[in-house]
Amino acid sequence: MPKPITLELTSKEKEELTRIRDHHPKAYMRERAAALLKIAAGRSGRDVALNGLLKPRHPDTVYGWVRRYKAEGIEGLRIRPGRGRKPAFSPSALE
Repeated sequence: MPKPITLELTSKEKEELTRIRDHHPKAYMRERAAALLKIAAGRSGRDVALNGLLKPRHPDTVYGWVRRYKAEGIEGLRIRPGRGRKPAFSPSALE
């Protein structure tokens, strides 16, 4: 059986995640910070993914947020460039 993911935060990290959860302009950052705070409070990643957020997420998604936060800090929570659907038509191609 895999070991459950845990997250221990310093008081400074907790304050920073709380500020992001409450005031960040990007909704995805607020959601990810909220998930991390709940996991740090002792809830399982699976419980947070399925019941702890506004929209249910796959548990592996939430585990990925935790791993990236542990490795990179707040920057690990941001959406990386190049993600998402690429445009099917480029206006610059006409020029």
